Amino acid sequence: MMKERTALAITKNDLCSMQPVLKQMLQIHFPEYNFRIKKENNKHLVFDEVRRRWVTLSPEEWVRQNFLQYLIRVKHYPPSLISVEKIIKLGELTKRYDIVVYKDNKPWMVVECKETNTPLSTAVIEQILRYNMALSVQYLVVTNGNQSFGYEVYENSFVELDELPLI
Repeated sequence: MMKERTALAITKNDLCSMQPVLKQMLQIHFPEYNFRIKKENNKHLVFDEVRRRWVTLSPEEWVRQNFLQYLIRVKHYPPSLISVEKIIKLGELTKRYDIVVYKDNKPWMVVECKETNTPLSTAVIEQILRYNMALSVQYLVVTNGNQSFGYEVYENSFVELDELPLI
């Protein structure tokens, strides 16, 4: 159940001067899942069921694959509404987001994944906020597999989530 909205004192204009807002952690319990993994040319590959292809199994990819399974198997987000590692333009820069979930044919949630030993910091929040300048989603999530934080964009501020919304 979603808690009453309490907006954080952060606006989109505060991007450069933000302080960490990683206060209330989401409780994410990754489901048991039998990942398809193979070794090819001395590399481990994992089959990504959303992209429908084999991808290199890096530490960040392991977090991304587990979070995808959480979205699909626990939150019941349809895989057809999930986009993984696509290019977006941020002014002159070309960047690649980790996960975007669509609702009503529009980007609805963006998830930034980091490998498990990467701390979730202000820099990670700033990265996802830059992505949101191009995507304009309602929900922002950052995760390193051990910790996850989520926010709803609400009236030009960010409301901490205690759980991810249903689609």
